[in-house]
Amino acid sequence: MSDNMRVDEATGTDFVGHEWDGIEELDTPLPRWWLWTFYLTIIWGIVYVVLYPAWPMVSGATEGILGWSSRGQLQAELQAEEKRRAPIMASLSAIPIEALPANNELMQRAISGGAAAFKVHCVQCHGSGGAGSKGYPNLNDDDWLWGGNIADINYTLTHGIRNPDHEATRFSQMPAFGEILSGADIDAVTSHVLSLSGKSRGNAQGAEIFSQNCAVCHGPAGKGDRKQGAPNLTDGIWLFGGTESDIQMTIANSRQGVMPRWNDKLDPVTIKMLAAYVWSRGGGEQMPVLATRSPLTKESAEGDVAAQ
Repeated sequence: MSDNMRVDEATGTDFVGHEWDGIEELDTPLPRWWLWTFYLTIIWGIVYVVLYPAWPMVSGATEGILGWSSRGQLQAELQAEEKRRAPIMASLSAIPIEALPANNELMQRAISGGAAAFKVHCVQCHGSGGAGSKGYPNLNDDDWLWGGNIADINYTLTHGIRNPDHEATRFSQMPAFGEILSGADIDAVTSHVLSLSGKSRGNAQGAEIFSQNCAVCHGPAGKGDRKQGAPNLTDGIWLFGGTESDIQMTIANSRQGVMPRWNDKLDPVTIKMLAAYVWSRGGGEQMPVLATRSPLTKESAEGDVAAQ
């Protein structure tokens, strides 16, 4: 009997004829249940290839006789969700932005939708909580360059800040006074600007320079002008930093911050939802009394005064 025909006496199983350092291998048959499972997986694989997309081609893949695809399933789910949301979106589209806060149900839906849109489009600059950073406004406070009621916010989102390709964009221009004033003059007016928020004693020279060069936009008292996007210099809130060196840099070189306009990227309802979310962050102001015919509130009165 040859080596490969030898039988193991203990098990009655044939040897396969291989030996490694005195260790031999038995030709033990696979369990029946394992073999049937293996055959079933082969059959399942063939059926799957026939029914579903499977083989990659040059510009696509085999479609399968069922015509199913994960992209098609996703598209169907998106269409179903869009159909479900259609009545809400239609209501949000129809309601004037000024009237949205008075409709509690729609407002809450708008805030939820705006929160989702904010995470996609706005957190890169304003942060996940809307607190902003140097050069990017904090959306949680009540300091607004162009107005903080929901209509003003909606306009800013729609048309952006300093978008030269868009006529309706918000635009303000502060000269680079480093080309106009001497270093000593900039130091003097910096001291005066800091004194407006109680951070410096100020000086007569700086006050005079401010009156001649800055008051036309910021106002004689430095309260700012929202129609021009000129910031209030008395509140101690600084977009580009409030240290002496920061303010010197701003006066000398100006700042030309840009915010994209979203009307070429998002639909009007999504922008309206974003405005509702930003307005709800805590710093949103009431609409002016004449626009809403609502009772005068302390917040709206303060907003009117700040806007003047």
